[in-house]
Amino acid sequence: MSVKIEKIEKNVVKLEIEVDAQVFDQCMDKAFSKNRARFNIPGFRKGKAPRSLVERYYGEQVLYEDAINYACADAYDKAVEENDLHPVDRPEIDIVQIGSGKPLIFTATVTVKPEVELGEYKGLEVAKEPVVVTEEDVEDELKRIVERNSKLVSVEDRPVANGDIVNIDYVGSVDGVPFKGGEAKGYNLTIGSGTFIPGFEDQLIGANLNDEVEVNVRFPEDYHAEELKGKAAVFKVKINEIKFKQLPEVNDEFASDVSEFETLEEFKADIRKKLTEQAQARADRKYEEELVKKAVDNATVDIPDVMVERRLDEMMRHFDLQLRYQGMNLETYAKMMGTDMEKIRADYRESALEDIKTQLVLEKIAEAENIIATPEEYDAELEQMASRYNQPVEEMKKHLHDDDIEYIKDSIERRKTIKLLVENAKE
Repeated sequence: MSVKIEKIEKNVVKLEIEVDAQVFDQCMDKAFSKNRARFNIPGFRKGKAPRSLVERYYGEQVLYEDAINYACADAYDKAVEENDLHPVDRPEIDIVQIGSGKPLIFTATVTVKPEVELGEYKGLEVAKEPVVVTEEDVEDELKRIVERNSKLVSVEDRPVANGDIVNIDYVGSVDGVPFKGGEAKGYNLTIGSGTFIPGFEDQLIGANLNDEVEVNVRFPEDYHAEELKGKAAVFKVKINEIKFKQLPEVNDEFASDVSEFETLEEFKADIRKKLTEQAQARADRKYEEELVKKAVDNATVDIPDVMVERRLDEMMRHFDLQLRYQGMNLETYAKMMGTDMEKIRADYRESALEDIKTQLVLEKIAEAENIIATPEEYDAELEQMASRYNQPVEEMKKHLHDDDIEYIKDSIERRKTIKLLVENAKE
C-alpha cells in the first residue's frame, strides 16, 4: 500500500491510497463469499458456481461495492494511523482506478483536527477571589438546616394563613371552558411561595378546612402557554388539608440531635468551617477557569464547522435528555418558548466553539509539556470510580470500552494540564 497526502485547504486533506492488486483480489474473494448465495448460474445449484464464472456471467462489477468497502476501510485506517492524522469527520471516498489484476486506487478527502498555535500560557495573571464567610452566611445555613428538620403539623382550628401548606383539588376554566393542565387533585401548595399565578395563593388565605373557594385570576401576558396569555380564569378550589411547618428550637439540644457536636456554638463553628471549604473550592474553580480562559484566548486555532456541528449535536442530545427527566422533550420546549431548533442551536453555537477551542488548546499544552496519564494515575482513577459505584475494580474494567479508557486518560491529562497553569501563574 502507498499513500500520497495533499493539503486541500485549512484542516482538509486528500489522501490518494493505492491498495496492492493482490490485496484487492482478496477483498473481491470476501465480497464473493458474502454474496455467492445470490448468484444463479445455469448448470449450477444456486450459490455453488465459482467466482470466475460468476464474474463472466454477471461482470466483476457485481462484487465491487463490497470489495471496495473491505479494501478502503482497512487501507484508510492504516493510512490515518501511519501518517498520524486525526480525522474529525467521515472521509469522502472517490475511486480513481479499479479492475481485476490492478491495484485499487482511491482518494479520501477528510477534515482533520486543526493545528493549534499556542500563545502565552505560563506566567498568566488572574485575580484570586477572596474567600469570605460572614456571620449572616452561617445563620442562613443554620436556618436551612432548621427548615430541613421542621415537622408538618395539621391545622383544624383556624383558616389558611401565609406560609401554610395546603392540600387542594382545583379545576380551572376560561370563559367557562376547562383548559389543559388546569386541573389537579391532592396538590400541595405553599401559600406565599409564588408557585401559582399571581393572586391565586392570596385568595386562599382565610379559607377553612373543606371550604370550596372560587379564585379569580388573570394569566400574565408573558405566560408560556400562548392560548392563555392575558386571559381571565376562574379556579374552583377545595381545601383538603391545612398544615404548617413547626420549627425546632435552636439550642444545644438541637445541635446534638442533628450533628456530632454537643453545643450550638460548636455546631455553628463546624458550619462556618464547611462553608469556608465550599467557598474556597468555588474560588479555586473560578481561578482555574479564568487561567484556562486566558490561555485559550491567547491561542490561535481555526475550528472546522464539522467539529462545531458535532459538538452542537452532543449538546442538543444532552439538553433533550435533561428535559425528558422533567417530562418534556426538546421539541415541546421549543414550542413552549416560542422558538425553533435552529434558533436553539444558534444560541448554543458560541458555547460549542468555546468548548472545542478549550479542549484543543489544553490538549496542545499537554503535548508541548509532555503531560501524560501514567499507568499509576490511571489505576488510581479506576480505584476511585469503582469506590464511587461500589464495584470491584476488576469488574469495572470488564465493562470499559476503548472510548471509556480514552476518556479517563484525557480527564487525567486535562487536570494535570490545568494544574500546570496554576503552578506557573503569577501570584
